[in-house]
Amino acid sequence: MDRPDELRRRIQQLEERLSRLSEASLRINESLDFDTVLQEVVDSARVLTASRYGAITIPGEVFRHPTFIASGLTEEEYQGFWDMPEGLGFFEYLNGLEEPLRVSDIAGHLKALNMPDFLPSVLVSSVLVSPIRHAGVRVGTIYLAHVTGGEEFTEEDEETLAMFASQAALVIANAGRHLEERRARADLETLMDTSPVGVAVFDATTGDPKSFNREAGRLVDSLRNPGQSPQDLLDALTITRTDGREVSLREFPMAELLSIGETLRAEEIVMRVPDGRSVTVLLNATPILSDEGTVESMVVTMQDMAHVEEQERLRAEFLAMVSHELRTPLTSIMGSATAIMQSGQDLDPAVVRQFVRIIGDQSEHMNALVADLLDVARIETGTLPVNPEPAEADVLVDRARSAFVSAGGRNNLSIDVEPRLPMVMADRRRIVQVLNNLLSNAARHSPGTSSINVSAVQDGDHVAFSVADEGRGIPADSLPDLFRKFSRAQSEEQGGDTGLGLAISKGIVEAHGGRIWAESDGPGTGACFTFTLPSIEDSGGSVVEASPSFSTRESKVEKDRVRVLAVDDDPNDLRYIRDTLVKSGYDPIVTGEPDEALHLMAQARPDLVLLDLMLPDRDGIELMKHILDVADVPVIFLSVYGREEVIARAFDTGAADYVVKPFSPTELSARIRAALRRRITPEPSEPYALGVLTIDYASRRVVLAGRPLHLTPLEYRVLAELSANAGRLVTHERLMGRVWGDKGDDVRSLRTIVGRLRRKLRDDADTPTYIFTEPRIGYRMPKGETPDQLPPPTP
Repeated sequence: MDRPDELRRRIQQLEERLSRLSEASLRINESLDFDTVLQEVVDSARVLTASRYGAITIPGEVFRHPTFIASGLTEEEYQGFWDMPEGLGFFEYLNGLEEPLRVSDIAGHLKALNMPDFLPSVLVSSVLVSPIRHAGVRVGTIYLAHVTGGEEFTEEDEETLAMFASQAALVIANAGRHLEERRARADLETLMDTSPVGVAVFDATTGDPKSFNREAGRLVDSLRNPGQSPQDLLDALTITRTDGREVSLREFPMAELLSIGETLRAEEIVMRVPDGRSVTVLLNATPILSDEGTVESMVVTMQDMAHVEEQERLRAEFLAMVSHELRTPLTSIMGSATAIMQSGQDLDPAVVRQFVRIIGDQSEHMNALVADLLDVARIETGTLPVNPEPAEADVLVDRARSAFVSAGGRNNLSIDVEPRLPMVMADRRRIVQVLNNLLSNAARHSPGTSSINVSAVQDGDHVAFSVADEGRGIPADSLPDLFRKFSRAQSEEQGGDTGLGLAISKGIVEAHGGRIWAESDGPGTGACFTFTLPSIEDSGGSVVEASPSFSTRESKVEKDRVRVLAVDDDPNDLRYIRDTLVKSGYDPIVTGEPDEALHLMAQARPDLVLLDLMLPDRDGIELMKHILDVADVPVIFLSVYGREEVIARAFDTGAADYVVKPFSPTELSARIRAALRRRITPEPSEPYALGVLTIDYASRRVVLAGRPLHLTPLEYRVLAELSANAGRLVTHERLMGRVWGDKGDDVRSLRTIVGRLRRKLRDDADTPTYIFTEPRIGYRMPKGETPDQLPPPTP
């Protein structure tokens, strides 16, 4: 064949190749659906090169959509690629290629690279691979293959695939952007549709609603008649603004009002229809302007004020009830005092005593009402005073029983306290107050001849107290609102009282680190109220008994130096947690990054960790496992998820506690104290001995050179605390907190005690043997050795 004919043939082949490329380019541009585009790309690549098999991979970091799409494979062959030994390694190698790869024997090629044997689900030999790049970034890889014994790929095939890959890159990038836009739009629509605030977009030209979310639809449906269109409803609406102006949409069409472009911010308006139905909403309106500056559309948000109005109504009813409850005893007091003053000497002394008794009783009643109001205020501000200390469950129940009977309770009380219960951390007066509230509540709604059952049982690390009655029961829909202030359910449950008893009980229990709830099978079946308190057990798991020793009298976890690491990806939640920790006296360390949390664990050495369950790209429970590998500290989960299986999984994995959002500052602080309290180191089981000094913790005896030392209780506590932490520095703050509890705030008192101890131990402060001073920080004692035998006790 002469040269001109060869040239014409080459030109014709080039034209045919360009024609095939043009047709393939048109095919892959017909759709923007991501998966459809990828399938068209790999199908067209097979057609261009007459390949038997083809595939395309898209890494997940490109479009958050890791994809593997094949062409020419059956379902079994497709699955075989994933089941292939070292299959992932094979694709990782090919995905890492910077240039196209064309080999006639892929198995031999991989073997030469010392890679594992290539054993695919189909027999292939000749392979052609090309990377897909867009704007310098790899967006995918195309793989083509011929069957073993078949054709081989040519240089022309390689050039054709490279040109097609460059065209496909732009199409894939566009489809990926379209996919991301659809996802973003879907996320926005989901957010808008689930928002508790109504959102509507109006066309400023026609006045018609262009779109609205579910809450806006609910508000519209509450005013719309069956079969009435949104436009007909708008024509019938009358809007009353804050300044009293009324706007009828029949007289002023919506399009005319929207064209004004007025911006509204938090204006309370009332929307009415002719039959008298109305809805009050807090309205915001923002115009959207075109490039020419004219109003194109209007975005309107509407927050239903029904809940706020209901709360205001309940608050007004509550204030009226409180006024009545205060006025009633005040009337009795004034009447009795007036009768005494006006009667002079003529009144019988017995009658005078009766009037004085009335004044005293009613004054106590008023004092109780005022105390309830103050408790509610303190609970809301997180300043409710609670001083927990070790207490016996049966003693708390017995005190509540005595108070109930003394107050005139007629119901028979059935007491069932589980034997050998551990002690609980409780402010005795406050917990008896809770039990009294629950007993009074049960008696108020039970026949006088019925029994009220009071029980206490161990529930894991807590003790559960229950008060069950045989009264009128509680409807299921009222149970969630029982412990809320100004709740209709609580007011009904507590009859003619102020309705604060259950709310106060909830605040007290949560301040102790416990929980309270109510159960009832419905009207006529009675009700059971249960609350929990954290229990105390020693390191061996046995019950801690009341003792004057310093370790079991601990009523306060020393907080001044306690560092708490908080990990939460929500900035608002993190700010709230940090403020709560600061107000509670802790040293907060906060981060929103899970990886930084592990670094902070090693660097800052926190004493406790608050951990959000759901973190970006990281499971909170798995992160807790890594945290516990760094340091054995209590971990408290904070989460909006309150499902039992999630909570159980957290506890099974090692969580110290689980707090469901939202939570009050009082509850969080109390749960931190409870978790830290369980970590308090108990007294050493063996005596401390150093030189001629021996401290026997079991008998609380201190012996120096064979002679017992007579120490005051405070002196012994200071010495025992220092020796129990032998070899470690004990700060002034920790020592005062451990010895004096809540009253430990005077370093001078501590120095006086240490001075007396040194004199009794014959220890020189300048060259000490036993108690060493770290200026402005604290004290320490050297590590001792356990003696083989203590001196015999002195008679």
